[in-house]
Amino acid sequence: MSRTALVGNVTAMLADAGFLVSERCAVRPKSFDLAARRGEDLLLLKVLGNVDAFDGPTGAEMRRLGSYLSATPMVVGMRTRDEDIKPGVVYFRHGVPAIHPDTLYDLLVEEVPPLIYAAPGGLYVNIDGTLVSDERKERGWSLGRLADELGVSRRTVAKYENGMNASVEVAVQLEDLFDRPFSDPVNVMEGAEEVREADPTPEPPEADPDDEHVHAVLSRAGFVVHPTQRAPFKAVSENADDAEAPDVTFTLLTGHSSFTKTAAKRAKLMASLGRVTRTRAVYFTEERSKRESLDGTAIVSVDELAETDDPDRVRELIRDRSEEPQEA
Repeated sequence: MSRTALVGNVTAMLADAGFLVSERCAVRPKSFDLAARRGEDLLLLKVLGNVDAFDGPTGAEMRRLGSYLSATPMVVGMRTRDEDIKPGVVYFRHGVPAIHPDTLYDLLVEEVPPLIYAAPGGLYVNIDGTLVSDERKERGWSLGRLADELGVSRRTVAKYENGMNASVEVAVQLEDLFDRPFSDPVNVMEGAEEVREADPTPEPPEADPDDEHVHAVLSRAGFVVHPTQRAPFKAVSENADDAEAPDVTFTLLTGHSSFTKTAAKRAKLMASLGRVTRTRAVYFTEERSKRESLDGTAIVSVDELAETDDPDRVRELIRDRSEEPQEA
């Protein structure tokens, strides 16, 4: 299946599951391909045939964006370099969960979350350790007795009961012994943080020097500006906790360049992403434009920014020209 067809299938699947889906990110750079929202669940998805093409800098960017936008980054793919991705298993690439399209379908449409995740050494499951302990004690078994049944050490059983995850083989043995499941689902919608390595959010990149004057104006207007490196926008700007700017009530996706045809495409895409992520979009141009907005993205020239030192005026320009985020 071609990557274009795979993106189309994932888009249709998300729509069937009741998600609002953005336009496909078809301009570079693009750390993700689609944004999708259902209620409070916001996904940023990278769709690849081979998930090993997902590199470290892209993973770091998606994890930062997940933090800024309260979103779950996710990779959807068919195979790795060495094997096909197994349906029902959560893999990880650079701290981002990676799953087969069938797993995505089960999760979003059938509402059946995966139980298995891949990690160095094999396939594993989350074990409800308290339940294991309760069942063992109800049968009057010692740690040693259960260890003998499983073919592991007493110390390993104690670790299972204290929350250590188990191999799929051990999970199957437990279910056979006690005739009940002990596995907890992998919470993919929150990044599967309970099973992946708890790395901190990667540090942001340095701002492009060409963008620094725009970022300075946004900072004075009460925003904390997070530069991006591979996203289809130059920065995410969040409300500042600033007593001098108490009326800042929105998050921005910002672009900046001369207003070329490519910039116009990017501005339209940013408007679509803004609707899904519940943010406003603004494109700062190096020359004045007859347009004040494009498909909901505010168009503001750097000359207009230079003409005012009033933070309220900057926020007013953005509010007046951009599409208001919809909470429904």
